[in-house]
Amino acid sequence: MIPLNIEVLMAFGVDSAAGDPPRKSHPVVIMGRAICILESALRSFCTSKKSERLMGGVLAAAVVCGSFFACKLVIALAACINPVAGTLVSLWLMSTTLAARDLKDAAYRVYAPLKQGNLPEARGNLQMIVGRDTGSLPYEEIVRAAVETVAENTSDGVIAPLFYGFIGGAPLAMAYKAVNTLDSMVGYKNDRYLDFGWASAKLDDLANYIPARISGALLVMASCLLGLDARRALLVIQTDAKLHPSPNSGVCEGAVAGALGVRLGGLNFYGGVPSFRQHMGKPLQPLESCHIRQAVALMYLSSALGVVIGTAISLGCGVNAVCEIGPVQVVAGLVSIWPICMFGGLS
Repeated sequence: MIPLNIEVLMAFGVDSAAGDPPRKSHPVVIMGRAICILESALRSFCTSKKSERLMGGVLAAAVVCGSFFACKLVIALAACINPVAGTLVSLWLMSTTLAARDLKDAAYRVYAPLKQGNLPEARGNLQMIVGRDTGSLPYEEIVRAAVETVAENTSDGVIAPLFYGFIGGAPLAMAYKAVNTLDSMVGYKNDRYLDFGWASAKLDDLANYIPARISGALLVMASCLLGLDARRALLVIQTDAKLHPSPNSGVCEGAVAGALGVRLGGLNFYGGVPSFRQHMGKPLQPLESCHIRQAVALMYLSSALGVVIGTAISLGCGVNAVCEIGPVQVVAGLVSIWPICMFGGLS
């Protein structure tokens, strides 16, 4: 097994070069199936709002713990076959928790047709990465949606899993990914999930609190290195981040809005229902397609800075340990993942 800091560094390189694996084999897809099946099973025990919150908490605990121990178990089984196999499996699993390459590709699938004036194609490609209605969005609103998505996912999709990877390797990064997936599937404030998804939403807020603020600092540093407005990026974080409905997403969106000198936020529609989000930043210049490319550059450079700084800190502190997996952890892993296996989540 290799040191955690080197594994994280290599995983970032693997993700940047190759991106995500095929959808069917992606751990997040397996988590998604497990969440759907477990939700269906647990719903039968929901007879009141209190029981909905309880069962929602059971779902969150089962999926997060199951993901953590399942990851450790797979690495342990591979290492039993061959130590090199264990290392490669751990490296691969760590890389699947990162989404820098896929985020860049998704953003550029909006940027390219937008630059060519092909708004229908840009709207169609945007719809694959955002939840808002995109069918009639004008040029500037398409840009805004793409920039906001890149900004928010700089933390959720890259820096947060890197943070947890440096602390606990692939298993902890995978547990974080489970938290993030739960929030995206059941963490909604609507009639169906207000109570059942409460635990998942709160857990996501908690898990992202520190990584989001690290991401904000890294985005300010990246802004400076790219010749963008780092001072305004910091100012908008301080003044506007709190206006965002999420306690964490506003940090990254504020940093990007300030760095680019644009205004994010505004009126969105979800299934035809209007939803206004407070503005972040000042419109010092109109939103243009080039801002998507700049947001991607900020995402990549801030992530790379996170890898370099995280590696340097771990080396300076002498933190070079690997995640040791013994028989107790293997047994605990089997116990933790049995509900998911029983309900077919891993089939």
